Amino acid sequence: MIDEYNRKIDYMRISITDRCNLRCIYCMPGVGIDLTTHEEILRFDEILTVVESAACLGMKKIKITGGEPLVRRGVADLIHKIKGISGIEAVTLTTNGVLLAEQFEQLKTSGLDGINISLDTLDETEFEKIAGVNALPQVLAGIDRVLADQKIPLKVNCVPLKSAKTGLGDLLSLAKDRPIHVRFIEMMPIGYGKEYTYIHEDEIKEMIENRYGTLKAYKQKLGFGPCHYYTLEGFQGKIGFISAMSHQFCSSCNRVRLTSQGYLKSCLQYELGCDLKPLLRAGATVEEIAKVMAETILIKPKAHTFCKQDFQENEENKLPMSKIGG
Repeated sequence: MIDEYNRKIDYMRISITDRCNLRCIYCMPGVGIDLTTHEEILRFDEILTVVESAACLGMKKIKITGGEPLVRRGVADLIHKIKGISGIEAVTLTTNGVLLAEQFEQLKTSGLDGINISLDTLDETEFEKIAGVNALPQVLAGIDRVLADQKIPLKVNCVPLKSAKTGLGDLLSLAKDRPIHVRFIEMMPIGYGKEYTYIHEDEIKEMIENRYGTLKAYKQKLGFGPCHYYTLEGFQGKIGFISAMSHQFCSSCNRVRLTSQGYLKSCLQYELGCDLKPLLRAGATVEEIAKVMAETILIKPKAHTFCKQDFQENEENKLPMSKIGG
C-alpha cells in the first residue's frame, strides 16, 4: 500500500480498549472519565476482519495498544489469531506493564514478537505522581519476568517530563545492566499532553553524554517505527529517540491507527480517516473493507503541523490519547 506521497504503509497500531488501570497525567484525567461502552468497541472478530483487510493491502506489522490492552480479556488469543493471518509477519504489544507478569505465559504462547513497556521513572514517589497509583513494583516484576524468559525482545518507552527529568539517568540503567532498549518519546500537544512542554531530544542527549559518555549512532533497524538509536560503551541495550516535534519524521511515516471504536486514523493529528465499524456490522466483506481502507490511506496527510506557529487545534487534538490509541 503506497500513499500519494510514495510512502509504503505496512504497519497498523490497533487499540483494543480505552480503559486503563493507571491515570497518567498526560493521557487520562484522574476522575470523570468518559469510557466507551462494551457495545461501542470493536469485537475481536471485527478486529480480525480489519487485519485481514489490512493484510490484503500489504500491511505486515501489527501493534496491539490501548488504553491498557491487558485489561481486556482474551488479548493473548487475539494475538494468536492475528499471527495466523496470511501476510502478517509480526505482532507486538505496548503495555504499562502492571499486569504483564501474570499474563506473560499466555502472551508468550500466543507467539508475540515484542513488548514495549511505558515507564517514565524508576522513582516510586514520582511514578505515583505521574500515574496516579504506585504500581512501580508490578511493572518492574513484569520486566523481570520477560527478561528471565529471554524469548521476547523488550523495549521501555519514556515520555520525559520536566518534573522527572533528574531521574532519566536512573531509567537508563535499565539499558546499561540489561538487554533492554530505552526510548525517549517527545510529548505531543494532544489531549492532556498539550498541557506539558516536550523536552527536546538534544537536551536529553546532552544529559546522557554528561553522565555516561559519547552516544554513537546505531544504523541498524530495531522495530517497525521511526525510532533512531544510539549505543553507549558498557551498555547492553540501545538508547532510542522518537522525536516527532524536534526531528519530524512524517516523510517516512509507515503507519495508520485503528481506534478501539473502529475508526481508521491515517495521521495522529487529523480527523481524516474512516469509520469501519458501521461497515463491519453491516456485514461488509474483507475485500470491501480493504477498498475503503485503501482509499483512506491513499490520501494520508503529508505531515503534522504541531510545530508551526499558526497550528490550529481541532477537536481531534482535544481527545485524550486513551481514546485515540497509544
